[in-house]
Amino acid sequence: MNNIERIRQELLKRGFGAMMITSPVNRFFAAGFTSSAGVVLITAQDAWYFTDSRYIEAAGSSVTGARATLVTNNETETYYDRIKAILKEKSIASVGFEDSAVTFAGYKKWTEKLELELVPTEKLLSDLRMVKTAADLDKITKAQRIAEKSFSEILPVISTDITEKQLAAELVYRCVKNGADDKSFDTIVVSGPRSSMPHGVPGDEKICSGFLTIDFGVRLDSWCSDTTRTVCIGKPDAEMVKVYDVVLRAQEAGIGYIRANVSGRGADAAARCVIEDAGYGACFGHGFGHGIGLEVHEAPNATKTSEDLIPAGAVISAEPGVYLPGRFGVRTEDVVYVTENGCENLTKLPKDLIVL
Repeated sequence: MNNIERIRQELLKRGFGAMMITSPVNRFFAAGFTSSAGVVLITAQDAWYFTDSRYIEAAGSSVTGARATLVTNNETETYYDRIKAILKEKSIASVGFEDSAVTFAGYKKWTEKLELELVPTEKLLSDLRMVKTAADLDKITKAQRIAEKSFSEILPVISTDITEKQLAAELVYRCVKNGADDKSFDTIVVSGPRSSMPHGVPGDEKICSGFLTIDFGVRLDSWCSDTTRTVCIGKPDAEMVKVYDVVLRAQEAGIGYIRANVSGRGADAAARCVIEDAGYGACFGHGFGHGIGLEVHEAPNATKTSEDLIPAGAVISAEPGVYLPGRFGVRTEDVVYVTENGCENLTKLPKDLIVL
């Protein structure tokens, strides 16, 4: 069953006559193709991928489950016109839309042009995207292997003679050389006291002694990976070793909790309890994890406030951390695939503290 059909079945279950998909990532999820301009329209009987002359040839060979349809997008024919005509012909009075992907101005314009009600249905797509197919999982795993190979290759490059920016660039270069299409997010490389910044930006500072945190990922065939490792430049002191061990035990506790239909909040709590018991609760400010797929951050979430249940088939990060401002920080991140009885760790990099 292709994703257009999966979406259609959910539309019918929820009583919607049609859904309009405008965001690039969800157009790819629905039909296997994306572009800077386009709209997917799905009804109970049919589906269309509307795009313009720049993309129609590529769409014709790539779109699955829908008709690739040319729209000239000039004064006499627009996306609005084509979609309005179809909805009118089929007597559809309301259409679902991606409420978080459409601006207020866009919502007003679509409502005005289509002359019907737009109903928020984004959660329908996010729920479907949480559950990965075997093909999806294979692509995420391949992305993960490329990232891991590249990380192993840059370990000998790390020294106090290069800057954080230079190391980040070297890692991205290795990822692309090893087969990635691109990075999945801006690579984080922070060393010494700067490692206490969870999302620190690589700077012109040379890598210094102490902890070095590297958070990186690749994109392959539109699917993402995400990994963090913290290594040590020079011999760590006793507290550094302690914190590294606390973070690792917290991650193991969270991963051990995860299985189908548990709460994201519960997974976060399992990890957070270990860190709090060690006296570092105030130093763990972010959540335990997040979903990974066509976006590096997607549902389900595993945070203190998350309402998400984690379904079988989800791929989710496990990334607790402890950050002591001005001193050092530690984060270890793996990616796991959720099953009925537990989860499978997709990350194969070792987690023993590497001292360089």
